Parts: sequence; structure tokens; C-alpha cells
Amino acid sequence: MAIGVVGPHDLVEQIMTIGAGLPAAADWRLVGAPHSEEQETYEKFSRIADTIDVVLFTGPLQHDLARQTGELPVPATYVPMSGASLYASLLRGVLSHGIDPARVSIDSLPATDVEEAYSELGIGTAGVHLSEYDRPESARAFAGFHEQLYRQGATTAALTTIRSVAKKLTAADVPVLRMMPTVHTLRLALNTAALLGTGSRLEESRIAIVVVELAASARPSYAGPGNYWQQELKLSLHQALLADARLTGATVAPRDENSYVVTATVGSLSQATDGFRVAPFLDRIRTELGVAVEVGIGLGITARDADANAMVAVEKARNSGGAAAYLVSGDGTVLSLPLRQRRRADKEPVVTTKAAKLLDRLIEGLGDGPEAMVVDAEIVADVLAIAPRSARRVLQSLAEEGLAWPLPPVKGSAAGRPRQPYRLVKT
Repeated sequence: MAIGVVGPHDLVEQIMTIGAGLPAAADWRLVGAPHSEEQETYEKFSRIADTIDVVLFTGPLQHDLARQTGELPVPATYVPMSGASLYASLLRGVLSHGIDPARVSIDSLPATDVEEAYSELGIGTAGVHLSEYDRPESARAFAGFHEQLYRQGATTAALTTIRSVAKKLTAADVPVLRMMPTVHTLRLALNTAALLGTGSRLEESRIAIVVVELAASARPSYAGPGNYWQQELKLSLHQALLADARLTGATVAPRDENSYVVTATVGSLSQATDGFRVAPFLDRIRTELGVAVEVGIGLGITARDADANAMVAVEKARNSGGAAAYLVSGDGTVLSLPLRQRRRADKEPVVTTKAAKLLDRLIEGLGDGPEAMVVDAEIVADVLAIAPRSARRVLQSLAEEGLAWPLPPVKGSAAGRPRQPYRLVKT
């Protein structure tokens, strides 16, 4: 598992050194992304985002800056700033800089942590000034907060967790101590990141079940081995599902006469649906086959739970008229996933008046049943009263205009050219 570490150079280096010495180091790989200024946080993170499973920011400021700039594609956590880092800073300040710990300004830390630390040290807090971290906007005022108090003589030094604030105060000749997280805190943060990454991996590897069901309007009026139209439709539907399923490593199997079940992982299906924002399979089936289907997605802790949720989801898709796919997760959350809008070609195909009129004549002569929408040259020749050769040209012309979709050829018992069926597409 790859753990990204994003923050100032010194903290990133320290975390990677500590991480390399931990017993669990054999199970993870640390990827450092140090920055010089806090504003570079998201840029540095984005450079490694595709190569990591989880990201550990060196503090809440970096974490919040990254989240403000853009969506984080991986789980994220940060090193907490707590009172533990205050003890070492105060001791260092007293021994090395001669500061008065009762007259300092402190930023970032929660008030309860500061009060607890001073209480344990037996020092009063009447002369201690605190500016807590709220959001990145609050951090912009830290340097001014510290400098003003020092200029007024209210403090003997400033304690900050932020590297850029420490640099500004040093340039302004304000005594400053940078509070660094303890080694123990960094170890805990690394373990938290590892657990978060492991949980995300387990979540992505869970089973997802997708049920794709022919809409009632697309089903044949009778079923059975003698219904060749039904067999051709099932084969074409299976091929269309396989074309998309191969891209995600999913498997496709018939569920019954009118539906298929697609088995995938949550992670692979998330990629195929843009993070569960668009429906899977619907666009290809409607575009290539011209038939209506209902798609339901089920997630769950077990395959059985996922399958049960998929059946609930496909029922919701059926009630919506197949306008969208539905997802039902293990906790009962329901999502509606709209049809993906495929990019059209630069030039839209123009349906000729002649082709449109021929299609209208065919549909009028064939009727409205779903079986009637599958034709071959013999049927077209009979309906339009033309020669079979002319009928084949008509079907080729309709296919070129997007008004008919060629289905797999059907071999007959007699020798000769296999029968080439087409599915007519209503406009």
C-alpha cells in the first residue's frame, strides 16, 4: 500500500524516516511530496495522487487547503496538533532561549489542550494568549497576532505550528519557537493512514452486482427455443454487456430469459461509472441495440446482500421507466444514476428523407411488436414489394443512417449465404 506524505520538507522527511523504521513498514510504501509554501499543497498532492492509496497531510492546515482547492480522489488524514507538542517547545524555549512560559502567544492548538498542559506544569495561563486554528483563513492572521502581542510587551516569544508563520516572525525579529509533533504522534498518524488505506482497499474490493433486464416493451410476446428473434436479441445483449464488462474485469452471466447479471468489484465499477455518477451499460445498449433495459446495482458486505440490493434497485429502475439506473448500497442508500451522454461526432449524421420514408413504410407494414422490429432482406422485400437484392441495399442504407442495427448472422440449414437480420431503430 502506498501512503503519500504531504507537507513542509522537514516534517515530510521526519515522517518518512519514522515510517521506514516501523514494524509495518514492509507492508507499505511512503511517497513524499514536500512543499516550500502552504499554497503549493494541492499541487504537490495532485502529482502523486494517481500513485497512492491514502494521503497523510502533516497538519490540519495542509489537509484543509487541499480540500478547498479540489476533490481528493483518495482517503485522507492529517497529523493532529495537540498539547503533546507544547511541552517540548516550552522546555526548549526555557533552556535555550530564556523565555517566560507564562508570557507567550500560541497558535493552532485547542484551548483545552493548552489549559491541560499548563495545569500539569503548574503554570498559570493569565499571560498566555491563544489563537486557535479554525480554517485556513484563521491561519493567515497568526503572524500578525503574534507580532502585535510581542511589540506591545505582552509576550516574550511566539509558539507556532506553521512553518511559514515562523519564517515571517523570524524576519520581523520576533522570538519564535516552532511546535513540532512528537515522534509518538507521528507514529500514530502513520498507523491511522495505513488503517484508512486498508479500509478503502477492502471497500473497493467488495462485490457489486448489476442486474440488466429487458424492459417489458422490448420483450417478445412468447418465449422459447423456436423464437429466433429472442435468441438473436439475447446474444446481442450479451455481447454489448461483455464489451463494457471486459474494461472492468467483470463477469456476465444470464440470470433468466430476460435479464443478465454482471459481477464486479466496487472499485472497478466506480471507475466505469465516474464514481457512481452515470449509469453503466445503458448508453451502449440503447445506442447499439436500440432496446430499452432496466439497470439495478446492488452493493453489500456479502454477495447475497449485494444481489438482494440489486433486485431492489432494478425494481426502482423499472418503476422509473428505465430513464436511469439505480444503486442500492449496503446501508440502504439509494442513488439515481443518469444516462451517460456520449460525445457526438463533429458532424451529426443526416437522416435522408428517402431513408426515413422507407423506415416509416417498413414499420407501418410490420406492426409495432418488438419481434416485428427485427427484419432481414426477405421480409423487407415482401413488405416493400421489391427484389431481395434491392432489399439488402435498403437495409444497408438504413444501417448507414443509424436507422437499423445489424445483428449477428444466422446460419440456415441449407447451403448459401447466412441470413443477416437487422433491428430497426425508431426515430
